[in-house]
Amino acid sequence: MPKDRPELPPVEELLATAVTALGGVERPGQVKMAQAVRDAVESEEHLAVQAGTGTGKSLAYLVPAIRHAAESGEAVVVSTATIALQRQLVDRDLPRLADALEGLLPHRPEFAILKGRRNYLCRHKMAAGMPDDEEDQLFDPREVSATGRMVQRVQEWANETETGDRDEIVPGVSDQAWRQFSVTARECLGAQRCPSGADCFAELARERAGEADVVVTNHALLAIDAMEDFAVLPEHDVVVVDEAHELVDRVTSVVTGELSESTVGLAVRRVGRLVEQGIADRLQEAAEDLRALLAAAPPGRIDTLPQSLGLTLALVRDAAFACITALGPRNKDKDDPENAGLRKAAFTALDDVHDTAQRMLDAFGPAAADETEDTDDASAADAGQEEVHRAEVVWLDEGRGRVPPTLRVAPLSVGGMLRDKLFGDRTVVLTSATLALGGSFDSLARQWGLRAGEWTGLDVGSPFDHPRRGILYVATQLPQPGRDGLPEAYVEEIAELVEAAGGRTLGLFSSMRAAKAATEALRERLDVPLLCQGDDSTSQLVKQFAADPATCLFGTLSLWQGVDVPGPSLTLVIIDRIPFPRPDDPLASARQRHVAATGGNGFMAVAATHAALLLAQGAGRLLRSMDDRGVVAVLDPRLATARYSGFLLNSLPPFWRTTDPAKVRDALRRLTAGS
Repeated sequence: MPKDRPELPPVEELLATAVTALGGVERPGQVKMAQAVRDAVESEEHLAVQAGTGTGKSLAYLVPAIRHAAESGEAVVVSTATIALQRQLVDRDLPRLADALEGLLPHRPEFAILKGRRNYLCRHKMAAGMPDDEEDQLFDPREVSATGRMVQRVQEWANETETGDRDEIVPGVSDQAWRQFSVTARECLGAQRCPSGADCFAELARERAGEADVVVTNHALLAIDAMEDFAVLPEHDVVVVDEAHELVDRVTSVVTGELSESTVGLAVRRVGRLVEQGIADRLQEAAEDLRALLAAAPPGRIDTLPQSLGLTLALVRDAAFACITALGPRNKDKDDPENAGLRKAAFTALDDVHDTAQRMLDAFGPAAADETEDTDDASAADAGQEEVHRAEVVWLDEGRGRVPPTLRVAPLSVGGMLRDKLFGDRTVVLTSATLALGGSFDSLARQWGLRAGEWTGLDVGSPFDHPRRGILYVATQLPQPGRDGLPEAYVEEIAELVEAAGGRTLGLFSSMRAAKAATEALRERLDVPLLCQGDDSTSQLVKQFAADPATCLFGTLSLWQGVDVPGPSLTLVIIDRIPFPRPDDPLASARQRHVAATGGNGFMAVAATHAALLLAQGAGRLLRSMDDRGVVAVLDPRLATARYSGFLLNSLPPFWRTTDPAKVRDALRRLTAGS
């Protein structure tokens, strides 16, 4: 610490000042977490903190983060999984915290939000310096259409905006419209070479972030910054990963490659007239071969490479490489500034096609591209043995609507990448309300690539009195769920529970089909308003649900983690079944088989861990404030009877437990009468 800088107050004093200024009360778990974050930063040891709802974990990590930034002069990066938490931090928590701590620190804490380049308006692309992404323009700019009107609104907004941030546009615009004005990081020419570089909105955002004490970003951009050769985030030595239970899935999405007629077609359009027609035609023919092959192939995981697919992937790869070669040297743009944007966009699309095709071939072994023997009939046993050595999995997603069938490739594990790229040279604090699965942090630590001795785990608990405030009811009298939709016995049980609760129910279902089936059946039987995900935007449905205590809201995955409704509108959470991954989920099933092939318990490491995480998140919807009370009802009897039930139950908050339906209905009626 520089000699001319005054000694800073301890974390405890700063936290107490912040809590008082924000009108809160001191919570032991919050203090304990803030102290642990401070210790981890000072000792440069990674820390995983489980902090239950109501702990105030944002302040518990922001206060020591700001103190460290003020002391070291280095920014602290805070990464979140959801836009909602980003906005909470930037629009509410950080401004109020900066006001509260300003007099105790050498300067007023500065903060900034940094998003992926695609979220900012590109002046160069807007000036027609780069191609459009769309294959078939659904609108004519001269026509009045929904998309055309959105494009016009963006153009008008572009003349007024100071940040170029897409989120400023209210109401928002579609991805299709926005793509006409934005570029990815790989498509960007760079500030030095771009004619609009001096006024680039993305670069201005980076400059603001470079001057901040706290930089708020998202898991995807954090992964890109860690894994790519170019820096996206400012220099930093500490990262706080909030909503850390989603880190692995978000990083997996970033590193998943895809190949379809559309992705190859985009490369063909971008290379356009930049190469000889015959060379571009060769890539177009490869795209048509790929389309025909994928249209006829069954969706799902591909364990062994069919000869036809191997040959087609090789054709796509080689045709893309021929176009790359024909484009000439990449530094040629210096002599041809007029076409610099077009060439960069072409290189980006072609590199993506070439590298993804090669990556898919490599997933089946180094000789896959030259394989001439038809391997369609390879035995499952052979595939299982190969799984020990395989690093990635390839699968085919069937087409829906305008989306064509798409090949995807993803790593079986991102732990190694996270270990080397994210955790390697900085201190990382990972926090969430749900990290200790089965009572231990080990499951998620393994997924993050952390080894014993490299990290510390801490559960600071929750201020909620779970045994007194909530009941966990497992309906052991019901049959096990089957594959034939929602059993009638489940519908009857849901109806009786909802009736006892007087509405006030959040129904979390393992599939959209089950949610819709329950909604349709109960609308005929019950007198309470029933909302179903898909009836309107999710945010609008949650608002309606919160506004009327008699209302019920049924839905699937996004509701398991995205609903925060304190008060009497939510008294009952119903979970129809243990949320295991689908048996035909290509990535989860491949990861499970890989763990088994290497001597581990694939079911517990993958399927049970996935289910425990979602169950804990779903059950966490019940208590959102100190006054909340209610019931979490799990209709799947396996939660009480299966051999793995202990692991799942130990992942849930410590509610009072029962299997007696009469006790639960009586409790719900009392809660309804007293509210």
